[in-house]
Amino acid sequence: MTTEHTERAGAFAKFGLLAGLFVVSGCLASSLQATAAEIKTVVPGKLTIGMNGDMPMTQIKDGQLSGTDGELMVYVAKKLGLEPSPQQMDWAAEIESTKQGKLDIMHGAMGWLEARTKIMILSEPIYYFGTLLAQKEDTNYHTFADMKGKKVGTVTGFTLVPELKSVDGIGEVKLYDTSDGVMQDLLAGRIDMAILDPPLMQYAISQHPEWKLKQLPVDPEPDRYPVMSTKYNVIFGINKNEPELAEAVNGAIRDVWKECLNVKAMAKYGLGDKAWFVPPANNPRLLVDRPADYKAPTADHCF
Repeated sequence: MTTEHTERAGAFAKFGLLAGLFVVSGCLASSLQATAAEIKTVVPGKLTIGMNGDMPMTQIKDGQLSGTDGELMVYVAKKLGLEPSPQQMDWAAEIESTKQGKLDIMHGAMGWLEARTKIMILSEPIYYFGTLLAQKEDTNYHTFADMKGKKVGTVTGFTLVPELKSVDGIGEVKLYDTSDGVMQDLLAGRIDMAILDPPLMQYAISQHPEWKLKQLPVDPEPDRYPVMSTKYNVIFGINKNEPELAEAVNGAIRDVWKECLNVKAMAKYGLGDKAWFVPPANNPRLLVDRPADYKAPTADHCF
């Protein structure tokens, strides 16, 4: 994925219009500076960003934030005239740091959850995904009933943890600080299945076919397990004391969808399927942090 945040300068004709370019450029620069000055952030002029380094969503490479979500975050920061300042930490620490106001924003396949609306502002979505069960190639786990008596691993602080613990007959829910820990135990057979960020798992499977892993979507049971039976809105979590930042971030995300930047970002890492950009049929955000007539963005025009 390219960061897609280069300025698009229009073509200017001869005979004096070059002078107009300097005027327009000056106005744009002033506008960006004004925007950055008006937006409250932890460190003035910078966007302090929480990320955990799980690929393909986020990484720091050559000193720059990148990945499917990371490069969109850089685009947003630049769009707002802010310098991106990524801070790597584990997932639980990201949530706590955002809650405490130590970060402006956090990201990395972060799913919308009503409980999270109480502690931070949740942005417009950048893509969507459902719950997938990662497992060895020789198994076929795809239902909640398949979890009966089984060990299921996931990461502390993930959206679905409370509901996962309530699955009827589940053998054990093992929580880890990092996705790497979950993956290692899945490969070693210490857990039967794992629920990780689907982009991360799909990327790992494509990079390491010798691991002989696959992931299957769980058959939905929305009446019993609504969180794990729906598609997640993948969002950015924003410091609740920075509503002006949240508004500006949402404006930049609307441009991301309009210009298909998220589609290009995901495709760069082998995740270009249209399914990543189709919202849930019954959006859980309605009447929670979005009005009843809210229409979730789609990328139909990009395909």
